[in-house]
Amino acid sequence: MATTPVSGGDWLHGRERQVTSGPTNHVLTNANVWSHDGRWIYFDVRSDAAGAAFDGQRIERVEVSSGHTQTMFHASRGAYVGVVTAAPHTDMIVFIHGPEDPSEDWKYSAWHRRGVLVDAELPLTAVSLDARDLTPPYTPGALRGGSHVHTFSPDGSWIAFTYEDHVLAEADRDQPHELNQREVGVSVPADFLPSESVVVNSTHPRNHDGTYFSVLVSRTHDEPRAGSDEICRACEDAWIGRDGYLRSDGRRQRRAIAFQGEVIAADGRHFNEVYVVDMPNDLTRPGDQPLEGTPTTRPYPPRGVVQRRLTNTGGRKFPGIQGPRHWLRSSPDGDRIACLMKDDAGVVQIWTVSPRSGELQQLSHNSHDIASAFTWSPDGQWITHVMDTSVCVTSTSTGETYRLTPVCPEAVAPRPEACVFSPAGDQIAYVRRVANTDASGKSQAYNQVFILTLSTDIE
Repeated sequence: MATTPVSGGDWLHGRERQVTSGPTNHVLTNANVWSHDGRWIYFDVRSDAAGAAFDGQRIERVEVSSGHTQTMFHASRGAYVGVVTAAPHTDMIVFIHGPEDPSEDWKYSAWHRRGVLVDAELPLTAVSLDARDLTPPYTPGALRGGSHVHTFSPDGSWIAFTYEDHVLAEADRDQPHELNQREVGVSVPADFLPSESVVVNSTHPRNHDGTYFSVLVSRTHDEPRAGSDEICRACEDAWIGRDGYLRSDGRRQRRAIAFQGEVIAADGRHFNEVYVVDMPNDLTRPGDQPLEGTPTTRPYPPRGVVQRRLTNTGGRKFPGIQGPRHWLRSSPDGDRIACLMKDDAGVVQIWTVSPRSGELQQLSHNSHDIASAFTWSPDGQWITHVMDTSVCVTSTSTGETYRLTPVCPEAVAPRPEACVFSPAGDQIAYVRRVANTDASGKSQAYNQVFILTLSTDIE
């Protein structure tokens, strides 16, 4: 299908194809939904279009060429699963697993979930990513709460996640303690330990071992000082670069994560800015406070982790990160971090930030809002996203945006949760709502996975 460039330049084309059709929702995570070879797309089956209700029991994948689906994992004992992402070089996948045998005092919440891993070559069998220890003194390398939105590092060896803490969320309000707040963490393989896993005691029925050593790398404050760089929330993270980024001193920072940090401006307004944490190769050494936290304090980042604020947009007409929920995304070379902010006319645009200097540049200049999460192409030349009910790509060199699918009614427009380049960069995965009519004639709409195959050949 020939398509129209939104702001000039050469023509770019895409062929759209629906690849799932079953009478269930298909929910894509915002990135890393493709298998490393581009053969499969992974999804979960939560019941609502946005995936807000955590009630899916299966992790599945669809073969792009045939539309054949396979179940990778089926939850049991009252548990639910979702938010699956794939490793970049192997058949491993990771996703959220809710509590088995949920009870009134231990049901699904942000601090009652964990990450699990499944080898797609050995489906239906999961192992715990993070260990959990709820009894003091806590175990270094184990968490005390729930992990969420797990993403493999570009080399596939580490896994980033966001986190909330059970111990502090349910601490006695009459006793002084730090607050439970959203944080960013990282898990590294625990094969350096004698048991090759993080082993915890069994003094709490919700304790369990984990195959990775997990730590928090962000640092929040209960009451950030107004106008300071202190934050009360860290979220929507992204690995920087395939091999980190080049620092101002000419050395390469191999391990770094960008994230959104919630600040309080001098006038009391709250908004999110772009932050980065640079990490050492060894995350097992404690910093100034225990990695595992205490009954009254949050787990503390390891020695050598440095957190920096990159943007300072309080003086802009529309300060802070804006637009639909999205995760920061780094260019493959690590030179730029993309986010969404409004321009002075109030339109949500793509902006990029240097991980070295914090230099902020507006990339797109469209008359419509960017309307979805987004990803970079593997060659770094494009960012794909939804805008004005169409799947689009924006050139990272010129800022020009190209419409790849026609304008359509909002009810069937590409969903905002995901717009994901394939590993080869020649296809984009996303979701539309499609009506399904059963044998009784009853019609219901479900999320279905679509792909768009790109071409620069003029038809």
